[in-house]
Amino acid sequence: MAHSYTKLLYHLVFSTAKRQPLITEKLRSPLYDYLGGTVRGLDGVAIELGGVEDHVHLLVRMPRTIAVDEFLQKLKANSSGWVTRANGIKFNWQRGFGAFTVSESQVEKVRRYIQNQVEHHRKVSFEQEFKAMIKAHQVEFDEEYLWR
Repeated sequence: MAHSYTKLLYHLVFSTAKRQPLITEKLRSPLYDYLGGTVRGLDGVAIELGGVEDHVHLLVRMPRTIAVDEFLQKLKANSSGWVTRANGIKFNWQRGFGAFTVSESQVEKVRRYIQNQVEHHRKVSFEQEFKAMIKAHQVEFDEEYLWR
């Protein structure tokens, strides 16, 4: 084949360090704008962004030229540095992340899920949500190390 064809859709989830509630209403919109710009700078497409005080969800199309881990390292490092500089607060993301593939047929469902994060988290904690996601995607995990 002369060309490479990909459509790599991922639902990315990561929280603030120690799940501190640092993503205030005032910070939320500029942070999402910055995350979206960083995704574009990494040759990706931010389809949907959302979250609550202690974590974010992104639905992105990633380029085939960068590994998921490297993409997230750059996204998190750039955005945490920006928050710290622009807002004068010490801001860090957690070390780990969730990255789940999404089929084209599920894009609208995932978009709605991300858009409804505030309502969703009135009933479900981040810990419950994340465990449900990794179980739904049949990702093996050790409960002892999940939140370290």
